[in-house]
Amino acid sequence: MPEADKTAIFEHLESEVRSYSRGWPATFTTASGSWIRDENGREYLDFFAGAGALNYGHNNPILKKALVDYIVGDGITHGLDMNTVAKRELLETIQHNILEPRNLDYKVQFPGPTGTNAVEAALKLARKVTGRESIINFTNAFHGMTLGALSVTGNSMKRAGAGVPLVHATPMPFDNYFGGVTEDFQWFERVLDDSGSGLNRPAAVIVETVQGEGGVNVARAEWLRALADLCARREILLIVDDVQMGCGRTGPFFSFEIAGIQPDIVTLSKSIGGYGLPMALTMFKRELDVWGPGEHNGTFRGNNPAFVTATAAIQEYWGAGSTLPEETLAKGETISNAFTKLADKFDGVSTRGRGLVQGLVFDDAENAGKVCKLAFDEGLLAETSGPSDEVVKLLPPLTVTNDELDQGLRILTSATEKVCS
Repeated sequence: MPEADKTAIFEHLESEVRSYSRGWPATFTTASGSWIRDENGREYLDFFAGAGALNYGHNNPILKKALVDYIVGDGITHGLDMNTVAKRELLETIQHNILEPRNLDYKVQFPGPTGTNAVEAALKLARKVTGRESIINFTNAFHGMTLGALSVTGNSMKRAGAGVPLVHATPMPFDNYFGGVTEDFQWFERVLDDSGSGLNRPAAVIVETVQGEGGVNVARAEWLRALADLCARREILLIVDDVQMGCGRTGPFFSFEIAGIQPDIVTLSKSIGGYGLPMALTMFKRELDVWGPGEHNGTFRGNNPAFVTATAAIQEYWGAGSTLPEETLAKGETISNAFTKLADKFDGVSTRGRGLVQGLVFDDAENAGKVCKLAFDEGLLAETSGPSDEVVKLLPPLTVTNDELDQGLRILTSATEKVCS
């Protein structure tokens, strides 16, 4: 079949809203580990990992076995919020492997299958608990595409798609927004204390410790601690959006662990399901559980196959003695070193990141897209991020091998040299 015929149905029937398929003009068919293959048999190293939903790689054999066994055994697929064995085993695993070792006394809510579901639940809960409406968010934040989550998102293109005013949210500068010239909290604290500022006392602050979609902007641990302290002193709830950066992406299971803080509310999705199956959690301090039965619900919040793979992933990678956090930090250092060499070699190039989310930043934003295109031509998937798509963002699986990492970095180095020379 001619290549044009293979893609004709996408052009004819699928909405123009599609995006990734435009940058990666291939039709994919199988995948395993860090590799994805198109229908012509060509292999690509995947340093995108489902936008962070595949921290343990494609078709991870340990998770796949748990899933297949469950399906073959006629396990519950759709369970709403009914009690099931799969849910019980997941909650027990979360309690013993995630919460207790970190001294976190959180309740767990299943808000629906996506990250934006988790964020919507967090915002609603914060407003219900405090009786206040306003939410503080940060410049270049991304929290989802539904209206509540979109109201606390910074990207102007995504916000414009709402078609209605996005209200009850106020953006504040993220860490280092002023390039170190002005202390980031100066304005925030001043308007909170000034009765003439016009800022209503907020219900909550929502923050990403590393802004992935916003351009791999990394918050310092001391900035996060200062934010948590400010919120505590003024009885404002702190929400950490760990949808993309949680589940070990930055090293520890929760990305906020580096700062030694305990947020009031945490959102998880993407890799919490382990296998790439849709699943999200909203976690919150026990005293905040003021929901009435059914007050926040969703038809697909009980995706039991995802509970099974989530349980298997946590037991395999987050049990006692796991070395995954240290391995993730070491691999992140490998990427950082390679990117630093490129930044030293070429003007207008810099790097930032934490763990296995790393960004190569270009002053000329078009160069990031050019590098990603050349990398795709050489068999590597990598995406751009940032307000002007000026960052080449790497999100390889946490299970990527050192050899695969080296191969991908060779491709990216070659692409960058071609674009910048």
